[in-house]
Amino acid sequence: MQDRTYIDDCEPTESTTTIAGHVHEIRDLGGIQFVLIRDRTGRCQVVVKDDEHPALTDRVDDLGREDVVRVTGDLVVAEQAPGGVELFPDELVVLDAAATDLPLEIAKAVDADRSTRLDHRAIDVRSPETRAIFSLRSKVIVSLRSWFRDAAYEEVETPTITAAGAEGGAELFPVVYYDREAVLSQSPQLYKQVLVAAGFDRLFEFGTAFRAEAFATSRHVSEISMLDVELGYIEDHHDVMDVQEASLRHALDELRTRADRELTRLDVDLTVPTDPFPRITFEEARELLATEYDHEPEDPTDLDTRGERLLGEYFAERGQPAVFVVGYPEEKFYYRQDVPDDEIASRKFDLLYRGLELSSGGQREHDVDRLRERMVERGLELADFEFYLEGLSYGTPPHGGFGLGIDRLVQQIADLDHVSEAILFPRDPGRLAP
Repeated sequence: MQDRTYIDDCEPTESTTTIAGHVHEIRDLGGIQFVLIRDRTGRCQVVVKDDEHPALTDRVDDLGREDVVRVTGDLVVAEQAPGGVELFPDELVVLDAAATDLPLEIAKAVDADRSTRLDHRAIDVRSPETRAIFSLRSKVIVSLRSWFRDAAYEEVETPTITAAGAEGGAELFPVVYYDREAVLSQSPQLYKQVLVAAGFDRLFEFGTAFRAEAFATSRHVSEISMLDVELGYIEDHHDVMDVQEASLRHALDELRTRADRELTRLDVDLTVPTDPFPRITFEEARELLATEYDHEPEDPTDLDTRGERLLGEYFAERGQPAVFVVGYPEEKFYYRQDVPDDEIASRKFDLLYRGLELSSGGQREHDVDRLRERMVERGLELADFEFYLEGLSYGTPPHGGFGLGIDRLVQQIADLDHVSEAILFPRDPGRLAP
């Protein structure tokens, strides 16, 4: 590895400092040149004076934006400079020269439409603001993973290529698998449940899921990143919500301290209330929408996009960025439903964060006979789920879990207009490259 200091770690010392990165901007004020160098942590101003370093002056004259350079020199305190320091170089080496016809402006605030930015994503992510999104995303994942590891959850990996979808329906991507037809995974749901039955009673997975849906919304893409969690020996769906809330709170708290640079760059004020996230029933949510906003979602079994946004506004006004909505009717076959004395239709919940569905989960049905009945009612071929039903047939504890969308979480934390902005190389019905 080349010996260098990341810019964010630079502090004036008696010894020389070496930094390396891209040339972000060059300013020549006549007799003095300022070269702004950018690495993944920040920017540092390099100062070259003609009368002190004439050879370096000539070298700066030949520099172009986005050239990759290594600079060695003395750091001095300069409150007006980015990062509060300036570097006066003794050596400047060009490691690679960049092409001069940049398709996007990086150093200046020049708007480009989202499609153009995604077409040239490898250039777009050089922008400090865009780069901050993905540094933030990395820290989101690290923080979530640390919570589950500290809570003694085991990390697992489940297949991306499967014989059938976890949720049924036609919204699947078919793939040719040797001489058979297979599909890309919608969800690791069935595998999670089978593993809990096998004794993996606290598990989590960071993985990818695929949805072959025709959509044109700001919150959907075809390839999504998910955190999936499953836990056994639960009392009910509230145990699952407790885990969901605790892990998310931990991640948000961690970001406030560990991602201060990124949050500042994105102009985000991340607040985490101390009060528990509210938990309301599906019926209460619909009644709230009707009475407070005169809004009634057309589908009686769901909350629409506007309904979720309005609920987000309602609870934000009361200091809460998140709310659980519990007890959706007509739910997927693997949720506990029709439980005696339950006042809710199912033990399924959604977590809305800042007005967007971030996570779905709940208590699962662990009785195989009831599972078979529901699958038949929904027109599913039991033969397609043989491994699942077999896996649950030999003793399965009461269990539940959730799936949290990483892309949506980053979108909401960073206050982005479209979920694709939270994904390095997004996939949607019209985009297969880059």
